[in-house]
Amino acid sequence: MWELRLLGPVELWVDGRRLDLGPAKQRAVLAGMAAEAGRAVPLEELIDRVWDGTPPRTVRNALHTYVLRLRRVFEEIGADAPRLEFRNGGYALAADPDRVDLSRFRDLIARSRRSGLAPSEVAAYLREALALWTDQPLTGLGGDWAAGLRDDLAQQRLAAALALAPVELGLGTAPAAVAELLRPLLDEHPLVEPLAALLIRTLRRDGREAEAQAVFARTRRRLHDELGTAPGTELRQAIQSRPAPEAGRPRQLPMDVRGFTGRRAELERLDDLLGRTGREAVVATLSGTAGVGKSALAVHWAHRVQDAFPDGQLYVNLRGFDPSGPPAPPAEALRGFLEALGVLPQRMPADVAGQSALFRSLLSGRRMLVLLDNAADAGQVRPLLPGAAGCLTLITSRGRLGGLVAAEGARPVRLETLSGGEARDLLARRIGPRRVDAEPSAVAEIVAACAGLPLALAITAARAATDEGFTLGTVAAELTDSRHRLDALADTDPATDVRAVFSWSYRTLDPPAARLFRLFALHPGPDAGLAGIAALLGVPAAEARAPLARLVQANLLVEQPAGRYGCHDLLRAYARELADSHDPEADRRAATRRILDYYLHTALVGDERLYPHRHRFHYRPEAVAPGVRPADLPDIPAALAWFAAEERSLRAAVELTAAQGFDSHAWLLPWAMSTYFERQWNGRDWLACLGVSLAAAERAGDAFWQARILCNLGNAYRELGRPEEAHTHLTRALELFGDTGNLDERALVHLNLGTTARRLGHYEEALSQGKQALERYGQLGDRPGMASALNNLGWCHVTLGNFAEALGYCQRAVAIQEAVANWPGAAHSWDSLGYVHHHLGDYDDAIRCYRRSQELFHRQGDRRLEATILSHLGDAHQAAGDPAAARQAWRQALQFFTDLDHPDAAEVRAKLRE
Repeated sequence: MWELRLLGPVELWVDGRRLDLGPAKQRAVLAGMAAEAGRAVPLEELIDRVWDGTPPRTVRNALHTYVLRLRRVFEEIGADAPRLEFRNGGYALAADPDRVDLSRFRDLIARSRRSGLAPSEVAAYLREALALWTDQPLTGLGGDWAAGLRDDLAQQRLAAALALAPVELGLGTAPAAVAELLRPLLDEHPLVEPLAALLIRTLRRDGREAEAQAVFARTRRRLHDELGTAPGTELRQAIQSRPAPEAGRPRQLPMDVRGFTGRRAELERLDDLLGRTGREAVVATLSGTAGVGKSALAVHWAHRVQDAFPDGQLYVNLRGFDPSGPPAPPAEALRGFLEALGVLPQRMPADVAGQSALFRSLLSGRRMLVLLDNAADAGQVRPLLPGAAGCLTLITSRGRLGGLVAAEGARPVRLETLSGGEARDLLARRIGPRRVDAEPSAVAEIVAACAGLPLALAITAARAATDEGFTLGTVAAELTDSRHRLDALADTDPATDVRAVFSWSYRTLDPPAARLFRLFALHPGPDAGLAGIAALLGVPAAEARAPLARLVQANLLVEQPAGRYGCHDLLRAYARELADSHDPEADRRAATRRILDYYLHTALVGDERLYPHRHRFHYRPEAVAPGVRPADLPDIPAALAWFAAEERSLRAAVELTAAQGFDSHAWLLPWAMSTYFERQWNGRDWLACLGVSLAAAERAGDAFWQARILCNLGNAYRELGRPEEAHTHLTRALELFGDTGNLDERALVHLNLGTTARRLGHYEEALSQGKQALERYGQLGDRPGMASALNNLGWCHVTLGNFAEALGYCQRAVAIQEAVANWPGAAHSWDSLGYVHHHLGDYDDAIRCYRRSQELFHRQGDRRLEATILSHLGDAHQAAGDPAAARQAWRQALQFFTDLDHPDAAEVRAKLRE
C-alpha cells in the first residue's frame, strides 16, 4: 500500500517506509502533477510551476530527466504503482486519487457538503480531511505556484475547520477540544474575524471568559494596526452577548420584550415565589384572555430573575392555542429539554414516562427555571414538571389550568387588561412620550377604545408609529367607531374569544372589504403591497384602496412601512377559516392563481430590467389571469427595489406553486428570480427555489424543463463556489436536451460547462465547451452569446498563461457586447480584458478596463461583482506603483464582501495586510 503526501513535505510512503524522491526540483515536478492528479499538465505550465518563470536553457531535458527518475522510484512500489503519462502535450499522474492526500482532502470536503447528511456524518468527513494535514503543504518547495497553492489550501482548511467546529459543539464535543482545533488556526489567520468570533464563543461556552476577552483584544488591536478597521458585527456580538451556555446548562429564553411596561403587581407576585424554591418545586400559572400579554410578561420576568437560576433556563412553546397546528405533544417538548441538558439521542428513553422520569432526575439538585408557554391543558403540562426543590416552572395559558392548582398546588396569577396608566405608558414606549404628551385627549380615547388590551394597543401604536403623518386624534377617531369590537375581548371564553371578537369586527365590514379580508389569508407571504392585494381581488389598484382602508380602520390589517400591509397570525387563521367556509374552492383557486400570476409576470419584467439580453424565448408563461396587472418596473433601481420588498413573499410563492400544483409557475418563478438572487449573493434561497422548481418538473415528467432547471442549478452552484456539483447538473442537462434539444439551450449549457470546467482546472474541456458554445451561438446569429463564449475562451487562455491569444478573444468580446448594449456581458468582458492587460504589464489600460467594468456592475446594482472588480482594480494600482489607490479600492471591495458575507473577503483582507 502506497500513499503520496502533499499536505506537508512532498513524500511517498510505501508500507510504512518513505521512499527517496530526490532533490527539491524533482519533488516539485511530482507535486506539480499530483496537485491535479489525473489531468495532463501542459509542459509550459509544469515548467513554470517548477522553475518559477526562470527556466534554464535546457529545461525540457531537465524535466524529462526528473520524470524518468520518478518513474524508477515508482517501480519499487509494484503492480499498483502510480504512472507518469505523457498525453495531450503534457504530463499526468495516473493514480488512485484516494492515495494522494490532497485529492483525498478535496474529496472529503466535497462529500461533507452533500445534502441530507446527519451532523455526525458531516463531522466524520471533516475530521478525516483535517487529519490529513501534517505541516504546511509542499513544505520545502519554493516559487509562486507552490506559495499560491499553499494559500488556497490554507483557506480550504480554514473553511473546513469553521464548518466543523459548530457541528462538533452540536454533537456534544467538549468546548475545550473545539477551542484547541481553532486556536492554532487563529495564530495562522489572525485577521479572520469569523474565526476569532467562533473561538471567543467556544471559550465562553467553556467558562473561559478571561481567555475570550484576551482573544478579542488581540484581534481588535491587529485589525486596527494592520487594516485600519474596527471589529465587525459578528466579532462584537461574540464578546458582548451573554456567555454561551455550558453543555447541560441551557439558556433558552426568547429575546426580552422591547418597551415592556406595567404589570407591577403581577411581577411582585411572581417575585414572591422565588423564596419558596429552596423548599419545594414551585409551579405558577399565568392565565388570561388572548392578546392580554401573558407570554410577554412571562418572558420579561424570566429575564429579570434568570441569575437566580444559575443551572439554566428551559423554554418551550407548547402551541396550545396555535392556529398553525395541534398542540405540541409532551414527548416533543421533553426530547427538546433532554437534548438541551446533554442527553444523547441513543440514551433517550422511548416513552413519555421514561423521558419524564429522566428529566426530573436531571433537574434534581439544580436551580433551574422552566417556562412552558401557551399550554393547552393540565395533561399536556404534567410530564414536564420538575419534582425537586430548587426549580420553578411558569406556565402560560388562555385556560385557568384549575387541575394544576388543585392537584399540584400551582400558584395561579390571573392577568387582566391594563389599567389606564399602564396603557398610556405602553403607548408612550412604542410611539414616544412627545406625541403622547402632545395629544392627551386623543390618548385617553385610544386607551378607552382598546379596553386596556395590550394586543389592541400594540396594533394601534404600530399604526401611529409607522406614519407620523397620522395624528393620534385621527387614530382615536377610527378606533372610536369600532369600540364595541374591542370591548368583547375582556369577557368571552378564552378558547373562542378571538373568533368572537374578530367576527364582531368582521360583521361591520361592507362586502368588498369582507371579501378582501378573507382572500388576504391566501396571500403566500407575511405581508403584501397594494398591487399584490389588487391582484388577489382581481381589480385595479385604485379600486382596491377603499376596502384596504376599511380593513386598516377596523384593525383587521396593519399598515406597515413602505406601503405594505399585514395581520396577526390569529387574524390570518380566522380569515382563512372564513375563506374556506364562504368562498367556493374554484374562487379560492382563482385568487391563488391571480396572486401567483402577479408575482410571476412582475418578476419576469424585473428580471428583464436586470438582464435584458438573457435568453427568454422558451420562458414565456401563459397569459396573465384576468384582473391582474403586473407592476411597472421602468428601470434597474425599480426592479431591485421590488425584488427586495417582495423577497419573502416570492420565496413563499414558490413553495405555494408546488403545494397547489401550479407547475408552470413552479418552473418559471425561480428562473425569473435567479438574476436577483445571484446579485444579492442569496445562495440559500437561490438553491432552495430552484430545488422546488426541479421537483415540480420531475413530478410532471417534463424532460426539457428538467434540463432547463438543471442548467440554472449548475450556474447557481458554480457561482456559489461548488463547481463539482455544478458540473454534475450541467452534464445531466446536456444529456436531457440531447441532439434534438433547442440549439440556444444547448449553447447555454456548453457555455456554462466551459466556465465550470475552467473553475475545476479542466482546461482542455473548458476550451472544447467554449468552442462548441461559440459555434452554436454563431449558427443562431446570437451576438451576445458569441461574445460570452469569446470571453470564456479568453479566460481559458488567461488561465493557461496565453495572454497574447487571450487579448484577441477579450477585445472581440468587449466590442460585441458594447455594440449590442449587453451591459452585464460587457461588464464581464471589460474585467477579462483588464486582467489580460494587467498580466501583459499594460497597467494603465488595465485600470481603464476595470473602471469601465466597475461602472457597469454598479449601474446594475451587482455589489458582489462590483467588489470583485474593485479587488482587481486594487491589484492593478498596486502593480502600477500606486499603493494608496490600491488600498482605497481594496477597502471598498472589503466593505462590499463583508456586507454580503462573501468568502472573498478573506483574500482582500490578506491583500490589505500585506
